[in-house]
Amino acid sequence: MSTSRSVPLGVRLPALLVAAAMLVPVGYLVAVAATLTPGRALEILRAPATLELIGRTLALAATVTIASIVIAVPIAWCTERTDMPGRRLLSLSSALPLVIPTYVGAFALVSALGPGGLVASVTGWTPPSPYGFRGAAVALTLFSYPYVLLTVRGALRGLDPALEEASRSLGRGPVVTLLRVVLPQLRPSIAAGSLLVSLYVLSDFGAVTMLRTQTFTRAIFLQYRIAFDRAPAALLGLLLVVLTVTVLVLEARVGRGRSGTLARSGPVRPAGVVTLGRWRWPVTLAIGAFLALALVLPMIVVVWWLVRGIAAGQAFDPALGAAARTLAVAAGGAVVATIAALPIALWSARDTSRLARLTERTAYLGYALPGIVVAFALVYVGIRAVPFLYQTVGMLLVAYVVLFLPQAIGALRTSLLQVDTDVDAAARTLGASRWEVVMRVLLPLSRGGAVAGATLVFLTIVKELPATLLLAPTGFETLATRVWSATEEAFYARAALPALLLVLVGSLPLAVSMVRQERRRGSATDAGR
Repeated sequence: MSTSRSVPLGVRLPALLVAAAMLVPVGYLVAVAATLTPGRALEILRAPATLELIGRTLALAATVTIASIVIAVPIAWCTERTDMPGRRLLSLSSALPLVIPTYVGAFALVSALGPGGLVASVTGWTPPSPYGFRGAAVALTLFSYPYVLLTVRGALRGLDPALEEASRSLGRGPVVTLLRVVLPQLRPSIAAGSLLVSLYVLSDFGAVTMLRTQTFTRAIFLQYRIAFDRAPAALLGLLLVVLTVTVLVLEARVGRGRSGTLARSGPVRPAGVVTLGRWRWPVTLAIGAFLALALVLPMIVVVWWLVRGIAAGQAFDPALGAAARTLAVAAGGAVVATIAALPIALWSARDTSRLARLTERTAYLGYALPGIVVAFALVYVGIRAVPFLYQTVGMLLVAYVVLFLPQAIGALRTSLLQVDTDVDAAARTLGASRWEVVMRVLLPLSRGGAVAGATLVFLTIVKELPATLLLAPTGFETLATRVWSATEEAFYARAALPALLLVLVGSLPLAVSMVRQERRRGSATDAGR
């Protein structure tokens, strides 16, 4: 691994500035929480309700993260490396649950599985209640596992199959090769995807609120909403930051140890296809059944409410203006976040120093904070420091960068780790400066990671709710705010059309990106043959 000497100051300085900007919400929490007396702060921290809140939040994050790994890794391997029937269609479909907002997915689960819901109405059978910890864990797993899926799938495509072929030539079967050769090389990508899932769960508000599960985000929101004194909510926010740092440290220990295994020294040949034999159709049916629950069921429920609304004669607003505004802010936020992530990803991928690691870890803090906390922090800063940005789209884009920057960093860093450091050395021996190595070698080779990161940020912004509600200019309505305002008032039929548009807006760029990747992969495979 290179040292900081190979990373130009023009990369390190912007990285430090971006990381410093990510500390603004934490600074706000510290400033507000500091108004509490030590005795009152200690009372809140020791309260049984606070301890229970910590335990439930950590348990939910751990449950969803483990479940996402168990689901995503096999799906990624089956759709990338096996002869499973329809694997290209399943490869595309398996990533689409990412575009369904958790509050839409939770609403679909409640409408389908709750008392008097769609399942009970059609079949007469009353399914288990979707409310509580179990329902929240299921909903968050169904709609966040693609974070692990996409990072693992990208890593699988970048692995050199030579080690796998050597394992098979020594008589090891495909399962042993997967467990002992492939999975150790995938550890950095699994860790990166798991980090995104864990932080997403820590910051989720929509699903836990609708499914009546008390976590930090819901507790902070209720404290901000009903209490005049926001200092206790700020203290809870600081506790959430501590949990975030804990998760970051654990990910660093898991993912850093073998980060170099992703690097390659030359062009990678397409990997061979593993024959599933008699397991082809059972595996296909199992993945198809899971995708029916994660993707088809929510859409059926939303369409059902739309049809009921039409049958009842309800007038529907086409919401084209909200859709256009959603596309505009999501695209703008994705571009800004990817540009801001580049220096941090470059520095952390090419430097083992503590400062580089600390800079990267600092950039993850905003991702675990509830959108409402980030929004209040930016309102505070906007009014006092930059009033010209208050109540503007620019302030909204800043909030998106603070909240979703890690998604772009993770994808970019994974892509850069696949570039062997010998490539840097070769460019330097040919007379290239450090800045030329960055601009002419590393950036072009990280283009795939940049696209993947921007796509993730775009999809998440499309679904984002609390920060948009609080920071958007007056009258600036998006699809997410329309869905939430309707579901909050139990007007489910009115929420159906913007919910469908929301899924469509998110699905199209993801589908186009994945189809292009499949075409490039097919071309590379043909060339390799």
